[in-house]
Amino acid sequence: MSTVPLTWKDSGLRWYWVAALVFLADQLSKQWVLSNFELYESIQLLPFFNFTYVRNYGAAFSFLSEAGGWQRWLFTIIAVGFSTLLTIWLRKQSYSLWRSNLAFTLVIGGALGNLVDRLMHGFVIDFVDFYWNTSHYPAFNIADAGIFIGAVLIIWESFRPDAKPSKEQD
Repeated sequence: MSTVPLTWKDSGLRWYWVAALVFLADQLSKQWVLSNFELYESIQLLPFFNFTYVRNYGAAFSFLSEAGGWQRWLFTIIAVGFSTLLTIWLRKQSYSLWRSNLAFTLVIGGALGNLVDRLMHGFVIDFVDFYWNTSHYPAFNIADAGIFIGAVLIIWESFRPDAKPSKEQD
């Protein structure tokens, strides 16, 4: 039986700096793109990688991007809801469960980064463009990368056998 840590310092909330770091890197990179690129402007960095400014009015892979505007509020509610739920879970688990805490905070930082875009602009700023020949992977940003990596870690953790948190050595 698990008990809720007595203080936030003993809980997964201690890992919130990761969410702040993802959020800050995401927002700074997007502000740089807005200041230095025109819409659809692109710079080739490698034979398979461009830096290209695009707007995403939907979610992953432009899901619902042509829905007419209501999707902005749906994705806002989802971002706030998941961030709140993951924050509650962070508060209830030990800071020593580093994989789960890292996963949750990566998702939170990414969700909040894209949330700010949706609320400020009505779209998400994307700029990472990988491709092969003429086939392009959908453009994404640092927030999307945080969400993706966090989700993969959450799935990976769900398949791991239950492990007891390591004991803190003071």
